[in-house]
Amino acid sequence: MLRLTPMRRLSQLEQLQLLPYIAKWLLLASAVAVPAGTASAFFLFSLDHVTQWREAHGWAIWLLPLAGFAVGLIYHWLGKPVDAGNNLIIDEIHDPRKTVPLRMVPLVLGGTLVSHMFGASVGREGTAVQMGGALADQLTRLLRLRREDRRIMLMAGISAGFASVFGTPLAGAIFGLEVLAIGRMRYDALLPCMVAAIVADQVGLAWGVVHVHYAIGEVAPVQFWSMMAVVAAGILFGLAGLLFATATHRLGAWVKKLIAYPPLRPLVGGTLIAIAVWVLDAHQYIGLGIPSIVQSFQVPMAPWDWLGKLLFTVLSLGTGFKGGEVTPLFYIGATLGNALAPLLHLPFAMLAGIGFVAVFAGAANTPLATIIMAMELFGPQIAPFAAIACIASYLVSGHAGIYNAQRVGQNKHQAHLPEELRLGEVKQYRAQKLSTKAKVEPRD
Repeated sequence: MLRLTPMRRLSQLEQLQLLPYIAKWLLLASAVAVPAGTASAFFLFSLDHVTQWREAHGWAIWLLPLAGFAVGLIYHWLGKPVDAGNNLIIDEIHDPRKTVPLRMVPLVLGGTLVSHMFGASVGREGTAVQMGGALADQLTRLLRLRREDRRIMLMAGISAGFASVFGTPLAGAIFGLEVLAIGRMRYDALLPCMVAAIVADQVGLAWGVVHVHYAIGEVAPVQFWSMMAVVAAGILFGLAGLLFATATHRLGAWVKKLIAYPPLRPLVGGTLIAIAVWVLDAHQYIGLGIPSIVQSFQVPMAPWDWLGKLLFTVLSLGTGFKGGEVTPLFYIGATLGNALAPLLHLPFAMLAGIGFVAVFAGAANTPLATIIMAMELFGPQIAPFAAIACIASYLVSGHAGIYNAQRVGQNKHQAHLPEELRLGEVKQYRAQKLSTKAKVEPRD
């Protein structure tokens, strides 16, 4: 008679225990994905309508200051607990305290739609991620999930929101894992994030969502000089991402010091944006800018388009308008890649596609998610070049990023930053280190 050794019994028991674990997260992740995918679909349909309305009524840009004041006033009265947006979701994953208020969903949805209706230069990822995270957290409260499961549910909500708004389920799943900390991912959330991302994307498609298609056409052969050219481009993409993140945070901090009453900040910002659009005839730099992104894959663009979009987006986000950063980063990257292509002797559509993902990789510190996104959007042939550019951009952007709540999981290079330090606290930490060093060093 065959007898099982204790080790073999343990192994069999472990495999049996995995079945309810898998079933549990299939159900919970799907429960997160359905409302997140539905909310994203509603958001995308509404966004199309308000964008079409704004494009048909050019005078609407002059209402942007009043629209900004109205949204700022509503957030000042009702939205203080959720004003941190994506950073609130990330903080709750790292240090769970209390359920993300459900009011985040209608507030960020309405605030983003108003921003787009009247001409602010903002994106859509932040809205989808916040809706996905807030809706997921309502389930954790309803089901009374334990602290560790709540973290995973919030990560699944991020993945669901990102995947459904861009139509990139694999990138969405990895984004939910990678965005929390530089250089570290939690594999215990891999299954929930993947299931949530795939299901949410399918839910959006079932509602009739149609995502924009980008055609890169010719891809250069993988050779020494083409790879070196892409490394050089990746460095410039990383610097652009660093410039965007740094400028947005510094302008936001400066505006808060200068204008104490929050609703007045978007009022001032909206006035400056409206005047700039009128004086410069810069309508291509407001809203999502999808037509310009598509155009950057088809024809050569003005070499300053990336900078124009960067400045308008920094001014919009820095003065308090609601929305995301990612689609503007796509615009900046695609148009910068388009402008660099002749200098680097690469096809402009190919380098536009690489810039599309690489600037985002540097600004968000998510190289793996963006490499996968490149393959999902442009096909596997772009993978070697996208990988090199995204990694170079990620390294060059340093320990800065668009999400202040992102943690340092592992230093990119010899920066000697402590683990779990928030990116928003890196500058203060370095200043303290310099101050301490100056005190202990003997004077001549």
